Amino acid sequence: MATSAPLLGKAAHSKASIFYGADEYLEELKKRYAHDHEIAALKNALPGEGDPNAAGVAQSNDKMLSVQKNNENRSLKTNRLFPTPNKPDPMPQNLAFLFTKITPEQMIYMWNVLTAIFCSQVLMVIGYCAALATFPDYWWTCTLCFGVPFSYIAIQNIYIDHDVMHGATFPVYEWQRFLTHPFADFFSLPWEEFVLEHNRHHASTVDLLIQGEFGWDPEEFHYALQQWAGPWSSNWYKYLLTVPFIPVIHFFGLNDTGSLFALEWWMHFPDEGAGGKCNKEFWSKWIPRRIKHNAFVLSLWACIWLLGTYPLGRPLSEGWRFMFTVSFFARIGYSAAWMFITNFTHSF
Repeated sequence: MATSAPLLGKAAHSKASIFYGADEYLEELKKRYAHDHEIAALKNALPGEGDPNAAGVAQSNDKMLSVQKNNENRSLKTNRLFPTPNKPDPMPQNLAFLFTKITPEQMIYMWNVLTAIFCSQVLMVIGYCAALATFPDYWWTCTLCFGVPFSYIAIQNIYIDHDVMHGATFPVYEWQRFLTHPFADFFSLPWEEFVLEHNRHHASTVDLLIQGEFGWDPEEFHYALQQWAGPWSSNWYKYLLTVPFIPVIHFFGLNDTGSLFALEWWMHFPDEGAGGKCNKEFWSKWIPRRIKHNAFVLSLWACIWLLGTYPLGRPLSEGWRFMFTVSFFARIGYSAAWMFITNFTHSF
């Protein structure tokens, strides 16, 4: 049970405490949904009951924040009815755990785990630098001993990100939103937009094999590389031209936590205002978030650059050697995770 987990405190916390208690976090969660009404609107548009903490947010008519369907509740692309969850009633006892709502204590615990992953990544990079400084003649040994576990923890980072996104959308503390995926690329989407685009994907693609059925899906390009030519049996040779590029585009950042994907999303969101005017929250909400998030990301990579200089007896101009090695193994891990989530699960 999450309540007995080592990273989760059991005692109640006062307002003066530097730690949140479950009740305080739940109240803060409702305020966050009211402020980030875009996330609430998309979550409430998904099949199912939505997030009860976002229940007070009205439905949005913005194209990016709503499901695209006709007056008969059917897809504009396939004419299929928008699906509704087939929740058993009465609920069999052996299935009840699948529909149990996550508790505030479990939400806090999930963010603690995500924070621990970031701290582990930082310590691994520092340890790698120390190993190279201590054993300069064993570059390959030090690098592989660092790189393989670092790629693995990057994979776990994405799976924890995904669970936190759906189960505990907003961080317990403001600073935690910067720790979710800074090692993935040299710039990327802020946490809130990461959540938004992923929920946009779920709202658009409710069937794993029919992409963009209920609106634009930001991940459609990935699917095109593996599905554009039609049935595999008669078109297998065509896929030889496109499928090999899937790991390449992931490696260079065309995934949810990458730089190329961030550029794609920013070209679509937020929706323009009335009469083609700039969205009223573009400058007040979204631009500051993007600047703050990527300032943190760039600062992190600048520190990694510096670790690769004087501690290793190298000039400042050669810090890229250490930084690119760290980024290489990080990208392997993040790419592997996203290839499974995006391409593998949407290919059967």
